[in-house]
Amino acid sequence: MNEKLKIKEWAEEDRPREKLMKMGAEALSNAELLAILIGSGSQNESAVDLMKRILNACDNNLNTLGKMSIKELTDKNYKGMGPAKAIAVLAACELGKRRQREEVKERKKLNSAEAIYQYMRPQMMDMDHEEAWAILMNQNFRLITNEPLSQGGWTETSVDVRELLKKAILNNATIIALCHNHPSGNPLPSKDDDRLTDRIKKACEVMRIHFLDHIIVTDGRYYSYSEMGRI
Repeated sequence: MNEKLKIKEWAEEDRPREKLMKMGAEALSNAELLAILIGSGSQNESAVDLMKRILNACDNNLNTLGKMSIKELTDKNYKGMGPAKAIAVLAACELGKRRQREEVKERKKLNSAEAIYQYMRPQMMDMDHEEAWAILMNQNFRLITNEPLSQGGWTETSVDVRELLKKAILNNATIIALCHNHPSGNPLPSKDDDRLTDRIKKACEVMRIHFLDHIIVTDGRYYSYSEMGRI
């Protein structure tokens, strides 16, 4: 007897969830993506095969799928598709439509000390302790993310340079900046600040990551190693 394999019996690279984790969502077919949403099919049909049949009835058009009713999706011919799964599919289709209507949010450009200061100042101006943050950017100086590095006392070793570079690599950042605050209100760098800046600069040169700046933030003023010609 030629029984169909269940998804959990497929080769790992063919399972929708595992395939998405390894190759990204763009590598999956519409049926595979929808199968992830519904989770399971029926005893005799996998979730992928079930969604292939439903899509085929829609001429493989997601817009047509999104116009189906819960009653149509839970038709007796689609065994394994209950109301909860039908609702998940229609909710995903609606999100897709709403995404199309929204404007793409442009990443903030942080190509100068002033731009970084204005971006970080609201977050750091009222702190009564020192914090260091990594500003991670793409090659066009567009912000990817900013992440905390240390909190509390400040010494040249309080920031782990390896952790900073790890964050840059994991986020595919090609440009980084370091930003920390001085609650005292004095923006001038200390010897520890100088040593840390030098260590980061040397590490970035080895990793071929552009170290844009180290900025010290206070309420109303900042110090930029780049502007002072020290990077």
